[in-house]
Amino acid sequence: MRISDILRVKGDRVVTVSPDADVTELLTVLAEHKIGAAVVSREGGSVEGIVSERDVVRALAARGAAVLTEPVASIATAQVRSVTRTALVEDVERLMTERRFRHVPVIEDGALHGVVSIGDVVKFRIDELEAERSSLAGYITGERT
Repeated sequence: MRISDILRVKGDRVVTVSPDADVTELLTVLAEHKIGAAVVSREGGSVEGIVSERDVVRALAARGAAVLTEPVASIATAQVRSVTRTALVEDVERLMTERRFRHVPVIEDGALHGVVSIGDVVKFRIDELEAERSSLAGYITGERT
């Protein structure tokens, strides 16, 4: 299965935040949308970075509450790994696990097409395994699902 299968279910909406927005604004955006990360982008179509709750916590621990008035660009990850819609879910799962990150932008031809979280990948894999289990159980018992 491919990342496009996940995006078909979850949608391709991407929450972005300007690199010039302060960290407090970022926290408001994350809370409003009930998400753990946002793509850093001036106009919403390109990726200048990615910033997560973890980035905020690490910056707070290192620099204190003053970080809340700093620009998002000061805590964002600028070197962003991305995937395409045709990437295999298993490959993305491996990449996220090995590199220890939880959100991956989906980019093709320089355009942002979505963001996939580790939660999206895990949910997809569980659904996939459950469908397989159900199918095998039906085959064994002679019942068709």
